[in-house]
Amino acid sequence: MIDETIAWRALISRDARFDGVFYVGVTSTGIYCRPVCPVKPPRPENCLFFSSAEAAEKAAFRPCLRCRPELAPGNAPMERSQRIADRLVQRFEEGLSDDAEGLDEIAALFALSPRQLRRIVHKELGVSPLALRQTRRLLLAKQLLTETDLPVTEIALASGFASLRRFNDAFSKHYRMPPGRLRKHIRQSPDALLSGGTSTLLMSYRPPFDWLSLLAFLRLRAMKGVESVDESSYARTVRSGAHTGWVRVTHAPEKNGLRVEFTHSLTPVLPALLRRLRNLFDLTAHPDRIIAHLSQDPLLSASVEKSPGLRVPGAFDGFEMVTRAILGQQITVKAATTLGGRFAEAFGEPIVTPFPTLSHLAPQPEQVAAASTDAIASLGIISARAKTLIACAEACVEGSLSLDTAVHPEEIIERLIALPGIGAWTAKYIAMRALRWPDAFPEGDVVIRKNLGGVTAKEAEALSQAWRPWRSYAVMHIWKNLAK
Repeated sequence: MIDETIAWRALISRDARFDGVFYVGVTSTGIYCRPVCPVKPPRPENCLFFSSAEAAEKAAFRPCLRCRPELAPGNAPMERSQRIADRLVQRFEEGLSDDAEGLDEIAALFALSPRQLRRIVHKELGVSPLALRQTRRLLLAKQLLTETDLPVTEIALASGFASLRRFNDAFSKHYRMPPGRLRKHIRQSPDALLSGGTSTLLMSYRPPFDWLSLLAFLRLRAMKGVESVDESSYARTVRSGAHTGWVRVTHAPEKNGLRVEFTHSLTPVLPALLRRLRNLFDLTAHPDRIIAHLSQDPLLSASVEKSPGLRVPGAFDGFEMVTRAILGQQITVKAATTLGGRFAEAFGEPIVTPFPTLSHLAPQPEQVAAASTDAIASLGIISARAKTLIACAEACVEGSLSLDTAVHPEEIIERLIALPGIGAWTAKYIAMRALRWPDAFPEGDVVIRKNLGGVTAKEAEALSQAWRPWRSYAVMHIWKNLAK
């Protein structure tokens, strides 16, 4: 339930901490806004508060053209029901078109009945799964219409509509305006950038956001040829299904967001692409909640005060991140980065980009599963690691191991540990990044134990109980600021 008193105070103060946490529907205009909307606040008696954009649209409100609800940051999933709702959104974004999986099949993935799934989604988001899918389609279309010069037909298809006619009908019905009306604003929009077959979109976050620390972390662990990280940007090659291309991400601090430039070859898979990037840059985090909790512990309070915007770097692709983690076992970060570059060159598909540092697509599980131990070992990777890479790839191909955000991260950790050559540290590190589990804690990590004063793994685990459910963020503070 939304506390209307707190929501009203956040609205009149335009408190960015509540951006994406709730939306306000204005009964006198029929429009719903983010709490950071720059327009004059409505009268209290004209306000209705909703926990999601989908719930506001279900109540027949249309999105504000000033604050643009489609730009609001998301909510990081923590509890099981939240993670189930998040996975359902992910499934929709992986296949937004009308021929996507039916609700029965999606429910089966979570070992739920369709009725249970509907109840969970309604509890978390206030709408039915079908209404959820429709709203997300329309909000993405609205953003593309506003920020890019992509043809309307391409926008309709990228947003998941099977035809331009269905898109026009849905847009006009829900927003009470034709799609073309938004195009009148594009020439004045500073975010409407188009050059050389690319477009740019904005992804928002809740401040504070430590962009430079995040870049530094990714720069040390970049897979050469696949990723390129400089002092101000992150770029990489992308494969999503049959579509390939590249993206480049830069910081837009004046808008509390990241600008994403993407090739038009990736437009058909744009929802999945944007989700991957949100995962990678941890854009759904609630820093105010994390700061309030971790700063209570004397061990972390100074670090939290010094670096309040630390995020947990996620993973653009689960298998890619696991490959990098396996290659990094018992060697330095620099040595692992060198091996990662060799691995990508040997097993990744070549691609042409305008960046000299981006030359290959990341190796896919099918390619690695078909490789021999000797072929991998010839790159300077010890045979034991080569066998682990192959075993992990085979599990991904067979479907017994899912390395995307998980409903039950503890189960995925157990499956990882069951594979040859993967221990508890590697499995929990993967959970922390690839599975987006905010409470992962690799207690056996040598640096964590050293920075906590030379404690044992058991002692580190005991200390970490006070940091739940944000132990992954505690890890970032321990690594960055607690070095003795």
